[in-house]
Amino acid sequence: MKILIIKLGYSETLDSEIGKIPSLGDVLRTTPILSALKDKYPDSDITWLVAEEAHPLLNNNEYIDRILIWDNFVPFQLLKERFDILINLEKIPGVCAIADMVDAWVKYGFRFDSQTGTYSAYEKGLDFLNYIQNKNSEKKTNDYWQKVLIEMIGEKWTGQEYILGYKPKTTATYDIGLNYKSGSKWLTKAMPMDKWKELESLLLRENYKISWQEGLNDLYEYIDWLNSCRCIITQDSLGLHIAIALKKKVVGIFGPTSFKEVYPYNRCQFILPKVNCKYMPCYESICKNDKFCMDYINLNEIISKVNINS
Repeated sequence: MKILIIKLGYSETLDSEIGKIPSLGDVLRTTPILSALKDKYPDSDITWLVAEEAHPLLNNNEYIDRILIWDNFVPFQLLKERFDILINLEKIPGVCAIADMVDAWVKYGFRFDSQTGTYSAYEKGLDFLNYIQNKNSEKKTNDYWQKVLIEMIGEKWTGQEYILGYKPKTTATYDIGLNYKSGSKWLTKAMPMDKWKELESLLLRENYKISWQEGLNDLYEYIDWLNSCRCIITQDSLGLHIAIALKKKVVGIFGPTSFKEVYPYNRCQFILPKVNCKYMPCYESICKNDKFCMDYINLNEIISKVNINS
């Protein structure tokens, strides 16, 4: 059974947004699909097509037999190969058009709509469109992101874990890691820096050993830093998903995005702003309210959620 997964990271799979800045967290939180596929097809050979920036998240993953890094030549290679199953999780129209042309018996996820010149979905991916449409309307979904993916391929959602290939070189030496940076793609996710500094002061009073985010220029160093902390306090970001993959205790701070999409795996606690905002969660990269929700995070509530015990 030969399987091709197309997940570059350029578009958030279950958001309407389509961009050219790779969402590394979106790639990592797709990995639970791997164990579901191996359960269904134990002898399968899995190829994953990914953007170069996200490659470290997949490198040495025991479930992936071949990683292809997106460039100008790989699409031509794929058009000459045959697959039993293709799973396209990218909404970029050109990628969808390539997925349509790849020779595969069964296709899941997104396809190209030749009438509109944008993306649509294969029959085994229509739930994706409903999920995105509901998110953009008054109907807020309560389905976990991973659950939607796994049920799309006809497997049962059992809380399949994230799968990170890289094995960290560090051990836990800090009580709490402050994952304060937010990606440039979605700045509204970030809690203001003055609140982070105030949070550090409060945590130090409780005698916690604190570490500020490291490894900003190297993904492997960043994973090593996350692994050096027993508990991670973080915004909705790549760090949140890596910490989950590393099976860390996590306190996740959410405002413009929804915590309900993130499966907690019995080790994540979530904090929401104490503000009355009719738009929240808005899924917007620019705040459209006069009250920025992340200004209203209760720091004492964060501290109450901290758990450094195994």
